[in-house]
Amino acid sequence: MMRVLEVFGLLAYCGFIYWLSDQATLPTPDLFSGEDKLHHAGAYFILAALAWANFRRIAKPPIIRAAAVIVFGSLYGASDEWHQSFVPGRSPDVLDWLADTLGAVLAVLVLSTKYTKSTKNGVRRSS
Repeated sequence: MMRVLEVFGLLAYCGFIYWLSDQATLPTPDLFSGEDKLHHAGAYFILAALAWANFRRIAKPPIIRAAAVIVFGSLYGASDEWHQSFVPGRSPDVLDWLADTLGAVLAVLVLSTKYTKSTKNGVRRSS
């Protein structure tokens, strides 16, 4: 049952990102220049965390799992930017894609550090 919830969570979140990208405008505050890059990085941090949980069964070595999650996040970010090129009022931005990829990389760094610490202590948690 947990596996089904993990897969559903990742797919639902991907769908949520797609839905957001399909909107002509998003009601976000404009507090500082480049704020949207922080939103992108945060969104893809969450996406990568969900992917990390899903990929643990198919990518056993931590380095392979980390690479798979980063590639997944980066490719989904690229497809998201491409999708926006077809949405009136939106346009693709390479810097948005880089922020997406950075968010995925940061998530992998945090989660792989947690994974490494749990295995060094002799406790193997499913993270």
